[in-house]
Amino acid sequence: MKILGIDTSTMAANVAVLEDDKLICEYTINTKKTHSQKLMPMIENMLKLSDLDIKEIDAIAICVGPGSFTGLRIGMATAKAMAHVNNIPLIGVNSLEILGANMDLCNRNICSILDAQRNQVYMNKYILKDDKITELEEISIKPIDELLEEISSSNEDWVLVGEAVYKYKEKIEEISNITIPSPANNITKASTLCFVARDKMLSNDQVYNCYNINPMYIRKSQAEEQYEEKQKRLKDGK
Repeated sequence: MKILGIDTSTMAANVAVLEDDKLICEYTINTKKTHSQKLMPMIENMLKLSDLDIKEIDAIAICVGPGSFTGLRIGMATAKAMAHVNNIPLIGVNSLEILGANMDLCNRNICSILDAQRNQVYMNKYILKDDKITELEEISIKPIDELLEEISSSNEDWVLVGEAVYKYKEKIEEISNITIPSPANNITKASTLCFVARDKMLSNDQVYNCYNINPMYIRKSQAEEQYEEKQKRLKDGK
Protein backbone atom coordinates (compact mmCIF):
# COMPACT_ATOMS: atom_id res chain seq x y z
CA MET A 1 0.00 0.00 0.00
CA LYS A 2 1.44 3.35 -1.07
CA ILE A 3 0.17 6.51 0.67
CA LEU A 4 0.95 10.09 -0.33
CA GLY A 5 0.78 12.48 2.62
CA ILE A 6 0.07 16.22 2.30
CA ASP A 7 0.12 18.71 5.17
CA THR A 8 -0.10 22.50 4.84
CA SER A 9 -1.84 23.20 8.14
CA THR A 10 1.02 25.27 9.59
CA MET A 11 3.94 27.37 8.33
CA ALA A 12 5.77 24.20 7.28
CA ALA A 13 4.73 22.46 4.07
CA ASN A 14 5.17 18.70 4.28
CA VAL A 15 4.76 15.85 1.81
CA ALA A 16 5.77 12.20 2.07
CA VAL A 17 5.27 8.78 0.51
CA LEU A 18 4.87 5.65 2.62
CA GLU A 19 4.87 2.10 1.27
CA ASP A 20 3.54 -0.31 3.89
CA ASP A 21 6.04 0.07 6.79
CA LYS A 22 8.69 1.83 4.71
CA LEU A 23 9.08 5.60 4.39
CA ILE A 24 10.04 6.16 0.74
CA CYS A 25 10.53 9.92 0.80
CA GLU A 26 9.72 12.97 2.91
CA TYR A 27 10.00 16.62 1.90
CA THR A 28 9.63 19.53 4.35
CA ILE A 29 10.01 23.25 3.72
CA ASN A 30 9.60 25.55 6.69
CA THR A 31 10.01 29.01 5.17
CA LYS A 32 7.89 32.09 4.51
CA LYS A 33 7.08 31.06 0.93
CA THR A 34 3.38 30.49 0.49
CA HIS A 35 2.07 26.95 0.24
CA SER A 36 0.50 27.75 -3.14
CA GLN A 37 4.00 28.39 -4.52
CA LYS A 38 5.72 25.32 -3.18
CA LEU A 39 3.23 22.49 -2.68
CA MET A 40 2.82 21.10 -6.22
CA PRO A 41 6.55 21.41 -7.09
CA MET A 42 7.32 19.53 -3.84
CA ILE A 43 4.90 16.72 -4.71
CA GLU A 44 6.09 16.46 -8.31
CA ASN A 45 9.79 16.45 -7.32
CA MET A 46 9.24 13.91 -4.57
CA LEU A 47 7.38 11.48 -6.83
CA LYS A 48 10.02 11.91 -9.56
CA LEU A 49 12.91 11.32 -7.15
CA SER A 50 11.08 8.29 -5.76
CA ASP A 51 10.52 6.83 -9.25
CA LEU A 52 6.78 6.85 -8.62
CA ASP A 53 3.80 7.80 -10.74
CA ILE A 54 0.70 9.25 -9.11
CA LYS A 55 -1.28 6.29 -10.52
CA GLU A 56 0.73 4.00 -8.23
CA ILE A 57 -0.58 5.79 -5.14
CA ASP A 58 -3.31 3.86 -3.30
CA ALA A 59 -4.49 6.68 -1.02
CA ILE A 60 -3.82 10.34 -0.22
CA ALA A 61 -3.51 11.29 3.44
CA ILE A 62 -4.47 14.91 4.07
CA CYS A 63 -4.16 16.93 7.24
CA VAL A 64 -7.62 18.41 7.82
CA GLY A 65 -6.61 20.89 10.52
CA PRO A 66 -6.92 22.78 12.75
CA GLY A 67 -4.31 25.28 11.66
CA SER A 68 -3.82 28.05 9.13
CA PHE A 69 -7.12 28.67 7.32
CA THR A 70 -5.36 29.55 4.04
CA GLY A 71 -2.91 26.67 4.31
CA LEU A 72 -5.69 24.16 4.98
CA ARG A 73 -7.64 25.33 1.94
CA ILE A 74 -4.58 25.01 -0.33
CA GLY A 75 -3.70 21.53 0.91
CA MET A 76 -7.30 20.32 0.77
CA ALA A 77 -7.91 21.70 -2.73
CA THR A 78 -4.71 20.05 -4.00
CA ALA A 79 -5.54 16.69 -2.40
CA LYS A 80 -9.12 16.76 -3.69
CA ALA A 81 -8.02 17.59 -7.24
CA MET A 82 -5.45 14.78 -7.30
CA ALA A 83 -7.94 12.34 -5.77
CA HIS A 84 -10.64 13.28 -8.27
CA VAL A 85 -8.47 13.04 -11.38
CA ASN A 86 -6.86 9.75 -10.34
CA ASN A 87 -9.81 8.18 -8.48
CA ILE A 88 -7.84 7.85 -5.23
CA PRO A 89 -9.44 7.71 -1.74
CA LEU A 90 -8.62 10.40 0.81
CA ILE A 91 -7.81 9.79 4.48
CA GLY A 92 -8.33 12.71 6.88
CA VAL A 93 -6.08 13.13 9.91
CA ASN A 94 -6.17 16.10 12.27
CA SER A 95 -3.00 18.09 12.94
CA LEU A 96 -3.03 17.59 16.72
CA GLU A 97 -3.18 13.81 16.30
CA ILE A 98 -0.18 13.99 13.97
CA LEU A 99 1.80 15.94 16.58
CA GLY A 100 0.79 13.46 19.28
CA ALA A 101 1.89 10.55 17.07
CA ASN A 102 5.31 12.22 16.67
CA MET A 103 5.79 11.21 20.32
CA ASP A 104 4.92 7.53 19.81
CA LEU A 105 7.71 6.36 22.14
CA CYS A 106 6.89 8.84 24.88
CA ASN A 107 6.13 7.52 28.38
CA ARG A 108 4.53 10.79 29.50
CA ASN A 109 1.17 12.39 28.91
CA ILE A 110 1.15 14.31 25.63
CA CYS A 111 -0.51 17.63 24.88
CA SER A 112 -0.45 18.92 21.30
CA ILE A 113 -0.79 22.68 20.83
CA LEU A 114 -1.02 24.98 17.82
CA ASP A 115 -1.39 28.75 17.91
CA ALA A 116 -4.99 29.95 17.68
CA GLN A 117 -4.10 33.64 18.18
CA ARG A 118 -5.33 35.92 21.01
CA ASN A 119 -3.29 33.98 23.61
CA GLN A 120 -5.22 30.82 22.79
CA VAL A 121 -4.17 27.42 21.43
CA TYR A 122 -5.81 24.59 19.56
CA MET A 123 -5.15 21.66 21.85
CA ASN A 124 -5.77 18.02 22.61
CA LYS A 125 -4.33 15.49 25.02
CA TYR A 126 -3.06 12.00 24.27
CA ILE A 127 -1.45 9.02 25.96
CA LEU A 128 0.48 6.05 24.62
CA LYS A 129 -1.69 2.96 25.12
CA ASP A 130 -1.04 -0.48 23.63
CA ASP A 131 1.68 1.07 21.44
CA LYS A 132 -0.81 3.54 19.93
CA ILE A 133 -1.55 7.19 20.59
CA THR A 134 -4.95 7.38 22.28
CA GLU A 135 -7.01 10.57 22.45
CA LEU A 136 -7.95 11.62 26.01
CA GLU A 137 -10.49 14.30 25.09
CA GLU A 138 -11.91 16.21 22.13
CA ILE A 139 -10.07 18.98 20.29
CA SER A 140 -10.74 22.40 21.76
CA ILE A 141 -9.49 25.99 21.91
CA LYS A 142 -8.16 27.07 25.29
CA PRO A 143 -6.36 30.13 26.69
CA ILE A 144 -2.70 29.20 27.06
CA ASP A 145 -2.56 30.36 30.69
CA GLU A 146 -5.56 28.19 31.57
CA LEU A 147 -4.00 25.15 29.89
CA LEU A 148 -0.64 25.62 31.61
CA GLU A 149 -2.30 26.02 35.00
CA GLU A 150 -4.29 22.84 34.36
CA ILE A 151 -1.17 20.87 33.44
CA SER A 152 0.92 22.35 36.25
CA SER A 153 -1.61 21.31 38.88
CA SER A 154 -2.01 17.77 37.48
CA ASN A 155 0.99 16.32 39.35
CA GLU A 156 1.83 14.28 36.23
CA ASP A 157 4.66 14.57 33.71
CA TRP A 158 3.70 16.05 30.35
CA VAL A 159 5.24 16.68 26.94
CA LEU A 160 3.95 19.78 25.17
CA VAL A 161 4.40 19.38 21.41
CA GLY A 162 3.65 21.69 18.47
CA GLU A 163 4.69 24.99 16.91
CA ALA A 164 2.96 26.99 19.65
CA VAL A 165 5.55 25.85 22.22
CA TYR A 166 7.97 28.43 20.82
CA LYS A 167 5.50 31.30 21.08
CA TYR A 168 4.92 30.52 24.77
CA LYS A 169 8.30 28.98 25.55
CA GLU A 170 9.17 31.28 28.47
CA LYS A 171 5.91 30.47 30.27
CA ILE A 172 6.23 26.75 29.55
CA GLU A 173 9.81 26.54 30.82
CA GLU A 174 8.70 27.88 34.21
CA ILE A 175 6.62 24.73 34.79
CA SER A 176 8.64 21.81 36.15
CA ASN A 177 6.39 18.94 34.97
CA ILE A 178 6.44 19.97 31.28
CA THR A 179 9.06 18.92 28.73
CA ILE A 180 9.42 20.40 25.23
CA PRO A 181 10.57 17.89 22.56
CA SER A 182 13.15 18.49 19.87
CA PRO A 183 12.37 20.93 17.02
CA ALA A 184 12.07 17.97 14.62
CA ASN A 185 9.02 16.75 16.51
CA ASN A 186 7.31 20.12 16.86
CA ILE A 187 6.07 20.22 13.28
CA THR A 188 3.32 18.09 11.78
CA LYS A 189 5.41 15.59 9.81
CA ALA A 190 3.95 14.17 6.61
CA SER A 191 5.64 10.85 7.43
CA THR A 192 3.72 10.65 10.71
CA LEU A 193 0.57 11.68 8.86
CA CYS A 194 1.05 8.73 6.50
CA PHE A 195 1.59 6.21 9.32
CA VAL A 196 -1.54 7.39 11.16
CA ALA A 197 -3.50 7.39 7.89
CA ARG A 198 -2.39 3.85 7.08
CA ASP A 199 -3.90 2.56 10.32
CA LYS A 200 -7.11 4.50 9.67
CA MET A 201 -7.39 3.09 6.16
CA LEU A 202 -6.89 -0.47 7.37
CA SER A 203 -9.74 0.01 9.85
CA ASN A 204 -11.82 2.03 7.34
CA ASP A 205 -11.75 5.06 9.67
CA GLN A 206 -11.82 8.63 8.28
CA VAL A 207 -11.71 7.40 4.65
CA TYR A 208 -13.35 9.83 2.22
CA ASN A 209 -13.62 10.78 -1.43
CA CYS A 210 -13.07 14.19 -3.01
CA TYR A 211 -16.69 15.19 -2.40
CA ASN A 212 -17.23 14.44 1.28
CA ILE A 213 -14.03 15.62 3.02
CA ASN A 214 -13.62 19.14 4.39
CA PRO A 215 -11.12 21.07 6.54
CA MET A 216 -11.52 21.15 10.32
CA TYR A 217 -11.49 24.85 11.18
CA ILE A 218 -12.76 24.56 14.80
CA ARG A 219 -13.71 28.22 14.78
CA LYS A 220 -14.45 31.04 12.34
CA SER A 221 -11.55 32.95 10.81
CA GLN A 222 -10.61 36.34 12.21
CA ALA A 223 -11.90 37.98 9.02
CA GLU A 224 -15.28 36.26 9.44
CA GLU A 225 -15.48 37.28 13.09
CA GLN A 226 -14.62 40.89 12.23
CA TYR A 227 -17.24 40.94 9.46
CA GLU A 228 -19.93 39.57 11.77
CA GLU A 229 -19.02 42.11 14.45
CA LYS A 230 -19.24 44.91 11.87
CA GLN A 231 -22.66 43.69 10.69
CA LYS A 232 -23.83 43.51 14.30
CA ARG A 233 -22.74 47.11 14.94
CA LEU A 234 -24.52 48.27 11.76
CA LYS A 235 -27.66 46.44 12.83
CA ASP A 236 -27.51 48.03 16.29
CA GLY A 237 -26.95 51.45 14.72
CA LYS A 238 -23.52 51.95 16.26
